[in-house]
Amino acid sequence: MRPVPTAFHIGPVEFHTYGIGLAIAFYVAWRYLVARTAARGHPTGWMVGFGIWTVAAALVGARLFHVLTHLSAYTSQPLQALAVWHGGLASFGGLLFAVPVALWIARRNCPEVGVLEGLDIAMPALAAGWAIGRLLGPQLMVAGGGHRTTQWFGMYYAGQAGRRIPVPIIQAIEDALLLVLLLVVEHQLDAIAARHAQAAAPHGALTAIAMVVWGIARGLDERLWLGQDGHLGSLLVQAAGVALVVGGVVIGVGALRRWLAFARTPAPPGVGDPARLSGP
Repeated sequence: MRPVPTAFHIGPVEFHTYGIGLAIAFYVAWRYLVARTAARGHPTGWMVGFGIWTVAAALVGARLFHVLTHLSAYTSQPLQALAVWHGGLASFGGLLFAVPVALWIARRNCPEVGVLEGLDIAMPALAAGWAIGRLLGPQLMVAGGGHRTTQWFGMYYAGQAGRRIPVPIIQAIEDALLLVLLLVVEHQLDAIAARHAQAAAPHGALTAIAMVVWGIARGLDERLWLGQDGHLGSLLVQAAGVALVVGGVVIGVGALRRWLAFARTPAPPGVGDPARLSGP
């Protein structure tokens, strides 16, 4: 079996499937985020610039984190640090740069949206983008596979010898399941908020779940299928996963307390009354 092509030509111009795939993933995630923001009753006219700057920050952060954790591979060829079409974008680096930029732009243009509310709106869109991005990004890049394997599910990747664990496909499944989980939880929380007829429901639950689940999944992926013992980059990815889990737990404890207090608050008279909801 031949590796999946990582590039193709249209005339003299070469296109890299990795970059095209990531562009599609970013666009889908952005469109979904705009739709979710509008559904929550917030303006969206400012979100074109928001998307451009956030994507730029994510790319810079992801590439910088990758280069710093694989510095020995670039010291003799420093210009290769710019060759993103060959692969090499670290998810945690992208988050580290993109999230502060996104929050800053959102705060300036839509100040009525709090930090946790904004993150809760964004998390399902991020999960959708990650799921698509894994399939259309690392799956189609040079050296995109994990450790060597002789199992039936092994795949061939350009730049890697032998069959490899298809980690991008595994991660796409993980992110898709995370998306489903977030939407189910959000539906349940919206139902609780509707019964209390209050718009100011607590925020932070979706953010906490996404941080914990994604931190655990990404850390285990690195530990089991991608990383090398003692390699600085692998250790940093696993440490970042632990930090994400710890941060998610802290946010989650606060969100759980607020939701429990909110759920115990008596509903206004008539709210949830079947006779009232059925109309005259």
